[in-house]
Amino acid sequence: MSDTETAIGYGHVLEIALASGPSAFTYIREVFDVTPPADSDDTVEATHMQSPGRRREYIAGLTDSGEASYEMNYVPGSETDRFLRSIRGKKLIVRDTFANGVSIVYNALRQSYETAVPVDDRKTATLTLKVSGEPYMTEVTAPRNLITPVIEGVAKVGVPLTVKPGDWAGATDISYQWEADGAAVSGATGESFVPVAGNIGDVITCVVTAANDSFTTAAETAGTAAVIA
Repeated sequence: MSDTETAIGYGHVLEIALASGPSAFTYIREVFDVTPPADSDDTVEATHMQSPGRRREYIAGLTDSGEASYEMNYVPGSETDRFLRSIRGKKLIVRDTFANGVSIVYNALRQSYETAVPVDDRKTATLTLKVSGEPYMTEVTAPRNLITPVIEGVAKVGVPLTVKPGDWAGATDISYQWEADGAAVSGATGESFVPVAGNIGDVITCVVTAANDSFTTAAETAGTAAVIA
């Protein structure tokens, strides 16, 4: 068994709010590469005529939190695209949430938003933010549902229904429980469910539960139409 606790970056979530509306975060979708804020420490020379051993001396200067950058799939005219174009010159609050439920929160300004549209590859965009002040790292928090789970398919006997779990912040694991008229269906804990004759007339839902090492959060889909034969 491995003794490391590290993990891949999958599950990271970027959200941005305007400082004028600090509780209204916008989820930035389709991010695939993240460079979080990083400290850079200045040093100030303090050498003087009696510095020991004719050696230069230094004292600590200011710390710069630098830049943060995010690469994402570019969808022209999407909600994310329009939002990132709209934040020029505005004070921002940024929340980076890792899959384990820890977040880095910081103040920033948009430095650049560049898009690339190659002839033979996917369209991408790069957002660069200038960090202002010191970022704050939170404790582990419960998973947050960003996009509600949804059931796809026709509610008909013998026809598979599938659930899209939605998007979550701070989750390392997703589990499922299908329900018929609000009652859990025994053993129905996968991403799909096939109604049987006994489900005729039932409304099918699925409870999706996201978890990290400390917390769980559940979100339920909307119900299907009543199952038909």
